[in-house]
Amino acid sequence: MRVSSRRLKTGLLLGATFFAGIGVVPLARLAAVQLGVTPARAEVENGNADTYRWLTLFGDVFERVRRDYVDPVTAKRLVQNALDGMLSGLDPHSAYMNAQQFRDMEVQTSGQFGGLGIEVTEDSGLIRVIAPIDDTPASRAGIKAGDLITAIDGKTVEGVPLSDAVRKMRGPVNSAITLTIKRQGIDTPVVVTLKREIIHIKVVKDRMEPHDIGYVRLSQFTEGADAGIKKAVAQLKKDGGGKLRGLVLDLRDNPGGLLEQAVAVAGDFVNHGEIVSTRGRHPSDSQRWDASGHDLIPGVPMVVLINNGSASSSEIVSGALQDHRRAILMGERSFGKGSVQTVIPLPGGGAMRLTTARYYTPSGRSIQDLGIAPDIKVAETAKKLAHFGPAHESDLNHTISNTGGTHTAPPRPDLPPVAGSIPARPPKDFPKFDPKHPTKTDFQLLQALRVLDAMAATSSQHAVAKE
Repeated sequence: MRVSSRRLKTGLLLGATFFAGIGVVPLARLAAVQLGVTPARAEVENGNADTYRWLTLFGDVFERVRRDYVDPVTAKRLVQNALDGMLSGLDPHSAYMNAQQFRDMEVQTSGQFGGLGIEVTEDSGLIRVIAPIDDTPASRAGIKAGDLITAIDGKTVEGVPLSDAVRKMRGPVNSAITLTIKRQGIDTPVVVTLKREIIHIKVVKDRMEPHDIGYVRLSQFTEGADAGIKKAVAQLKKDGGGKLRGLVLDLRDNPGGLLEQAVAVAGDFVNHGEIVSTRGRHPSDSQRWDASGHDLIPGVPMVVLINNGSASSSEIVSGALQDHRRAILMGERSFGKGSVQTVIPLPGGGAMRLTTARYYTPSGRSIQDLGIAPDIKVAETAKKLAHFGPAHESDLNHTISNTGGTHTAPPRPDLPPVAGSIPARPPKDFPKFDPKHPTKTDFQLLQALRVLDAMAATSSQHAVAKE
């Protein structure tokens, strides 16, 4: 997302001010000097007399801690802790990153990094798993979306910043790490020992299902997501001898990623029109992204699978395809992260990840805290499982509000008749999911294939009738 030069420059100046305020000059007075005004004039010009008072308080606390804390503490540590608190206290997705954390983030979005292969977030002092990444130590060890990591190598994560916990989970290749997990439906701790690997994220997988229906799984929106989707669809066309009757796009447990990749992936199936828009605090920062490509499979029916682990970019794609009536959404309500974060580099090599806008689907929906509701609701399991931690954005602390848009999708009169016969849950005797036999043991996928088969048959009948 574009950030105006005015706002970026202001962010850099304030960052420099906080770092410079380590000397003997009180922090608030130094801030005023760097801005080129006296404290009194700054108060008048800014129309906020409290600013100087709060900066003075910060400077007083800073000096008292540095002078009287039981152990010596560096100014760098104090300032970084203050920046951590300033940003993380705004919402669950804003954060300060030091130079190492910033480099780690850049590596991760490139699609290759070292570690266990899990997307995590902070949750009431613990670490909650958003989703394991396919074919990684975490997924092979059976770590699940919604798991709460309570300890790393036997030491609690309570009070440990999320960035530090992530760093502890990374390390030399083949080194062992033990995670203690609190899992829904299980009363005793789950202890898992894994070996770290270099994580090469293969974000797109494809296979041909029965009746010439293709299946594409997108696990994350990294830099290679769009290219991977194009390659997968081309391969499915080839495997089907040019005959592709339907397509399942699986976005379950996809925690999101890069906004531009979400726009590109949605544009792979929508010929024209809006994909997503963003609205920030400043009107000049509002933007709209339209489809710029062409539908890779025009006329081929699609089903998109979503669940509570589908977040951010996954919700942008799902919402766009739903609003354009290009695909039927099946599964369960998505996570509900309807905000955009801008990464702004700071002096010293670090950066701030700041929530700068809300995004809206083509019909004007804000899904913040609400998520995307599927057109056909299908649960994963026969029995509803209780969650230890939050299952949706609305369960997190101090989330931003849902404002400025509508809250429900337009009616779908185009749903096929078979939609009314899809059960909301699998039968009690339905087998447990087996990754070696995914089609037979994935109830949501089975229902998606059923819907697509019926839609493809109807399309064929219409084509014959026209001839």
